[in-house]
Amino acid sequence: MSQLHVRVSGVVQGVGFRWFVRERARRLGLAGWVRNLPDGSVEVAAAGNEKQLQLFRAELQQGPRGAAVEQLQEANGPLVQPLSELFGIIR
Repeated sequence: MSQLHVRVSGVVQGVGFRWFVRERARRLGLAGWVRNLPDGSVEVAAAGNEKQLQLFRAELQQGPRGAAVEQLQEANGPLVQPLSELFGIIR
């Protein structure tokens, strides 16, 4: 099982981005979570097979209508919470 841990920046808070990420991840059968960060970016951690994660990464770069993804960068450091079986939103 592969993992993806990224930070998404741009206009990604207040536009339904976390809901969008959760729904896309669940449709792809991924485990993990998404959360807003104080600096206005969004952190995403997911686990699944490589093909699922490639599709998911493409969805993250697109984002929902109203979002403007400027950058998708690999997150450094440990995960704040383990990857749960059902992809969820951390508040």
